[in-house]
Order: sequence, then C-alpha cells, then structure tokens
Amino acid sequence: MSQLAFTYSNEPEPHRRRTKAILKDHPEARELIGKNPMTFWYALGIVTLQIALAIILSSQPWWLVIVAAYAVGAFANHALFIIIHECSHRLVFKRKVSNILVGMLADLPMTFPGSIQFTKYHIKHHAFQGVYELDADLPFHWEARLVGRSWWRKALWLAVFPVIEGVRPMRLKEIGLWDRWFVFSLMVQFSFDIALLILFGPKALVYLLLSFLFGIGLHPLGARWIQRHYLINGGTQETFSYYGPLNKLAFNVGYHNEHHDMPSVPWNNLPKLRRLAPEAYDDLAYHTSWTKLLFRFLFDREVTLYSRVVRAERGGVKLDDAVKPDIEALEQT
Repeated sequence: MSQLAFTYSNEPEPHRRRTKAILKDHPEARELIGKNPMTFWYALGIVTLQIALAIILSSQPWWLVIVAAYAVGAFANHALFIIIHECSHRLVFKRKVSNILVGMLADLPMTFPGSIQFTKYHIKHHAFQGVYELDADLPFHWEARLVGRSWWRKALWLAVFPVIEGVRPMRLKEIGLWDRWFVFSLMVQFSFDIALLILFGPKALVYLLLSFLFGIGLHPLGARWIQRHYLINGGTQETFSYYGPLNKLAFNVGYHNEHHDMPSVPWNNLPKLRRLAPEAYDDLAYHTSWTKLLFRFLFDREVTLYSRVVRAERGGVKLDDAVKPDIEALEQT
C-alpha cells in the first residue's frame, strides 16, 4: 500500500504548453474566446426557480423538503456554482462589475456569499496549479492526514466540503479576503436569508441550504471535485475531464482540461474546442460517470486526498487577483 503523501513534480503545469500547441496548430481556436451574456438569463431563471421552490416547500413536510433538495435543488445550485465560476473568469459580460453582480445573484440560493471569495482564489488556482501556498484547490496537509483511507471519513469530508472550501483560502496568505465587495456581498446575502426566513419560515431557508450542501457535497455532483485533479488511476496526468450526460445540466463544467487550456472560452464553446483539437485530448484519460467516480473515491483505499500533484515552482502567470487568465497572458509565459 502506497505511502500517504502528495505526488511531487518538478515539471511545470501542463496546460500552458498545450495552449500554445493548440493555438499554433489551430489559430481559429481564438474565435472561441469571448463572452456569453445568455449565461445571465440562465442565472436569473435558476435563481427564480429555486426561490419559487423554497416558497412552495415552506408549507410541505420536512421529508419532502429534503428529497426535493437532493433530487432537484442540488442540480440547480450546482449549476449556479458553475455560473459563479464563469463570472470569476469574466465570461458573462465585458465589464468586471457586471460579472461580479451576476455572481452575487447566483449566490442568493446558496445561503452563503461565496462568489467574491471564490473569484479571488480560483484565479490563483489557474495561474499556480499545484503550488501549495497559492492553490486553494489543494487540501491542507492536516486535512489529507485526517481523512486518510477511511470510506466514512471521505464521505464526511465530502458532506462538509462546502465548509472546507471556505476555509482553505486562509492558507493563501498573499490573498486578502476583506474588501468592499465582500462586505457588500455579506450584506446582500444575509439580508436575503433573513427576509426569506421571516416571510416563509425555516423550511424555505433549509431547502436552499440543503440544495447548496448536496450540490457540491455528498452527492454524485460532488464527485466533480474529485474528477478535476485527483490521480485516480495512478500516473502523472493531473487534470481530467468528464464527458457524460450531466454536462448538459452543469454548463459543460466537465470539460476541465479544455477549460484550463483556454480559460477565456465560455462554457458553451468548450465542446467545440475539443472537437477542433482532438489530437490534444483524445489520448488523455477522462471520466464518464460522476456516480461511479463517487463510489470509487469512497471505497478505493488507494485514492485519498493525497492523490494530487504538488509542485514547488511559482512561475505561474502573474495576474491581478480579479482578472481572468486570458490566452494572451498564457502565450507570453
């Protein structure tokens, strides 16, 4: 049985090299870069749906609140999380402020304000993939040791993953969390939560909270966190895509290699990128089922939180914390 430790690499992260190769062989790939304002309307529709369901469920039995949150709300809130991800890369509108506001709109059914914080550390994840001090996607050492190989600890870890994701940025000492936008998001979010609680009671708020916890927690959708960068089959490939039917409900978030290669391509164009440059992706391992991956993660003792690539080099793209890592910046490195 292998030692519990991260896999250390002296190689640079793989995406910038592949980006350059794709742009050299397929210069028309630049045409896929852009904004998708339709994402705002999807956000508005899903937020409206979730609020309407919360109001309807406020007078229903508790068991129905829980079932609805797992079967419907989880998919809705997961989709909103992907929209927040799009906003972090400024892929909805041109103006920074407009993307921030769309992210805050998508935050509302989450019950907690996460879009401002997510944007700050997610951009660092792209620029410094695998660098422990700068990549909040990596688990803490103590976190990985505590979870270990135990299936029930893995399940508990995934169940509380939304909380863990909020704690990890504390490791990134170079990123400041508190600013006027974060304070404003706190005020907006908690005003919404309190209003919902007063007007419609606890079941409405609990439905949204459970939708949030299931949507990125102990649920087949939660396996997306394992899919992206965990070394499931050994080897050194550190980013994996998911090509399965749930992409249709998740704004193609499974196209993760494609997204890291060209992070300025909006969600609707990611499948086009794969079709345009098949030689870049056909030989890469990928996943086809989040449900299967969830059970593999839980019960395969060789898959732990240490199944990640870590590197010491800090030669990533130097970017403003709030600015997307566009292709031009990647080409210059």
